[in-house]
Amino acid sequence: MQQRTLAVLRRARLPLQLGFDISWWFAAIWLANGIRYDFAPGHLMPPGITVVATLGALGLVGSGFVLHLYRGRHKIGAFDEVAGIASAMAVAALASEAANLALPGELVVPRSAPVLAGLLGLLGSVGARYAWRVLVERGLRPSVDAAEPLLLFGAGEGAEQAIVAMLRNPDSTYLPVGLLDDMPRKRLLRLRGVPVLGTRQDLATVAKATSAKALLLAIPSANAALVREISALAEAASLHLLVLPPVSELIDGRIGLDDIRELNLSDLLGRRQIELDLSSIAGYLTGKRVLVTGAGGSIGSELCRQLVRFHPAELIMLDRDESALHAVQLMVTGRALLDDDDLVLADIRDTERLQFIFQTRRPQVVFHAAALKHLTLLERNPGEAVKSNVWGTLSVLEAARESGVERFVNISTDKAADPASVLGYSKRIAERLTAHAAQQAEGLYLSVRFGNVLGSRGSVLTAFTAQVEAGGPITVTHREVTRYFMTIQEAVQLVIQAGAVGSGGEVLVLDMGDPVRIDDVARRLADDAPHAIDIVYTGLRPGEKLHEDLLAADEVDERPSHPLISQVPVPPLHPVDAWALDAWAEPQAAISAMRSLTQAPADVESAHQPNTQL
Repeated sequence: MQQRTLAVLRRARLPLQLGFDISWWFAAIWLANGIRYDFAPGHLMPPGITVVATLGALGLVGSGFVLHLYRGRHKIGAFDEVAGIASAMAVAALASEAANLALPGELVVPRSAPVLAGLLGLLGSVGARYAWRVLVERGLRPSVDAAEPLLLFGAGEGAEQAIVAMLRNPDSTYLPVGLLDDMPRKRLLRLRGVPVLGTRQDLATVAKATSAKALLLAIPSANAALVREISALAEAASLHLLVLPPVSELIDGRIGLDDIRELNLSDLLGRRQIELDLSSIAGYLTGKRVLVTGAGGSIGSELCRQLVRFHPAELIMLDRDESALHAVQLMVTGRALLDDDDLVLADIRDTERLQFIFQTRRPQVVFHAAALKHLTLLERNPGEAVKSNVWGTLSVLEAARESGVERFVNISTDKAADPASVLGYSKRIAERLTAHAAQQAEGLYLSVRFGNVLGSRGSVLTAFTAQVEAGGPITVTHREVTRYFMTIQEAVQLVIQAGAVGSGGEVLVLDMGDPVRIDDVARRLADDAPHAIDIVYTGLRPGEKLHEDLLAADEVDERPSHPLISQVPVPPLHPVDAWALDAWAEPQAAISAMRSLTQAPADVESAHQPNTQL
């Protein structure tokens, strides 16, 4: 019944508002005149007062339509509607005053009456709209019996948007009953009627007093450290913790009911607020032809998704996996007909095909994300690392140089710092080849290095999640092994920024925060599983480090351009040395040959005659 009543009111909103404002204006003129004469019987309805009121009403209606008050352009009770009502009432008062002065004989009403009527009209119309808004919002509130009482930590813009989303949806699963915030100046604050009841230290007490069952961390910009702390407090208070996604994941920066979600490991391990220099990024991407190799991979697809926002003239997505291209087109454009020139099916091992693509499409900016990355597989098949990560990178570099690419960004890995595996050797060689290209080509060539990205295909988190779903056990190589983690979105944001601030021949190393013990991640997943999950320790695999390093022992952490990006020079490697690798050699011989190319002798360049060819 209540919902039907609200629906009827919404449909009749505009005629009801117009009728009320006109009626209230006539009442306001009569009240203003009566107030002036203390409601003396002989002055209540002077001759001509109807004419004065009618002309004022015409001014009110005319200005109201001009200001869109009666066209449904404003939310009820919003600031812009209140400003419109004030302007319309001012016009009505002026029109009534003009009529009052223009009618023959004595003044119909005192000169102060139209002014007072305008004020009374404003108060009445605004009050009526506020009452309407309260009625509507109360009708949309979720049922106290059906919705779960919820507390919110953080009394900022995020909390207010979340509260509005919950209170304006009768089907909301949650009903906000209180706020917590550590800022003293917010102790007496109320957001949409929901009061601040204390700080994080008061969480258990407030939860008991309000019978809350859940806690929403209502700070989209919360970093991983804050998420972990609030998670521990919520667990101690027996509250179910919910979060809002990072700002980068919000559509238009607005929070809706669907944005309130369960806590995940990405929130606990990799969340941070990245400050980007959008002007510098747009300067090298907007209006340019951009090509991404490995566009269907985890990093490549997120790169494509984020690059679109900078409005490149053309985004060329290259991959050898047709299913991956199908997925990335669906992600970026919302359609997946595979009939656009933006999709290029090609293998970076195919030098002639790459040359043709670069010569015909003429990309100006290249992000090279294509690579083989699974450490254990590459230890068993080092020749494949040579073919893809080394020779494939050389083919892309050569095609880029010959087609006049302006900016080339090679995606590397933390395993290239003091490498100890086939993956690390091959990616370190790729960094050095990119540094050599920076000396020979006219454009800007650099590399970007970072660690594990959460949620990427084949990542430890993805593997652990699959093991839990299969009933366990979770396999961990070593109790003390640590790794750096960052979300895909954060890593790609910094990759794009690095392309704007880096210098030729450098490797830009992304700040990944503090390393995380893999055993802690496994135990968290096991604890959250609906059934008992065992953890089995398998031992470090060949080529695997106990602790990864983002910087090599001889590299200096200098951050001249961005607080989260270190800029490190890289010794170049001549392509002749890389082409000399034997991808078909015995595994140990191939590994040894790659290892020898990761270090740069002082005379590495003098062994070759200078030339302009890669």
